[in-house]
Amino acid sequence: MLPEQENKLKSVKDITDNLGSVGYISTDQISTAVYIAHHLRKPILIEGPAGVGKTDLAASTAKFLNLPLIRLQCYEGLDEGKALYEWKYGKQLLYTQVLKEKLHDILDEVDTMDQSMEKLHDFDDLFFSEGFLEPRPLLTALRQENGAVLLIDEIDKSDEEFEAFLLEILSDYQVTIPEIGTISSPVPPIVMLTSNNVREIGDALKRRCLHLYISFPEADRERAIVEARVPGISDDLLKQLVSFVQQLREQDLKKLPSISETVDWAKVLLLMHADRIDPEFVRSTLNVLLKFETDIEAVDNKIIEMTRKANDPSPLRR
Repeated sequence: MLPEQENKLKSVKDITDNLGSVGYISTDQISTAVYIAHHLRKPILIEGPAGVGKTDLAASTAKFLNLPLIRLQCYEGLDEGKALYEWKYGKQLLYTQVLKEKLHDILDEVDTMDQSMEKLHDFDDLFFSEGFLEPRPLLTALRQENGAVLLIDEIDKSDEEFEAFLLEILSDYQVTIPEIGTISSPVPPIVMLTSNNVREIGDALKRRCLHLYISFPEADRERAIVEARVPGISDDLLKQLVSFVQQLREQDLKKLPSISETVDWAKVLLLMHADRIDPEFVRSTLNVLLKFETDIEAVDNKIIEMTRKANDPSPLRR
């Protein structure tokens, strides 16, 4: 990692300030996790509800450090070939055709079967060499000369076998390719794994990671987040929309509104030139915040009271 990048990670406060400079409103807990992860070369396992900024933390860290963000999206059935590397089979096939055409010339000067086999064996190493290797996200991240931010997104959607495969990479930041050998990272990446708790993560993987839980933000922090992402929104309107969203999260809903949905709603307010939140406006735009019709129906009879509280000039609830 370059000196100017290291300088941005010198303290927890530096990390908080630098994340803020790219629009990510951090907390001491979040910034401390990034600080420890970098200096101890430990991955961070980030858990919490969907939409609280887990993925965005990785993207924002890469942005303020000016490092590539390399993302591996996990899913059931993900294997080594899709995550680490595979061979360029098409290129190998093409070279095989070329080899067939040149076979007579290659074997013209040999006299015995053993010599012929030895001559042909030399081409095995060629077909499984660097030129035929197709790196996937994990290998790409390990080979970055100045480092990278590696995001292993939604690890809980992968299989337990894939977790076991990750252990060597996350412990030693190296991987062994049988045909080539061991590849070690010149600068270990900053690794962040995210989980929405679809399933329990294994103990072996958890032991290798720092744990960070990001919950829905309190009102003041959510206001700062929206203000950073939606410049130009008035203080009064900002207070009203954050208060309303905070009240929604207190309801028994199938899916609570995420931070990104709060930001989207703020953009809708500006787009529609709203100067305040009223029941009619809420009903016409509630689908921006709530994604299930049953949730919309569940809060319909509470909208008048919730908008009244959102317009209450008293200080925001913490």
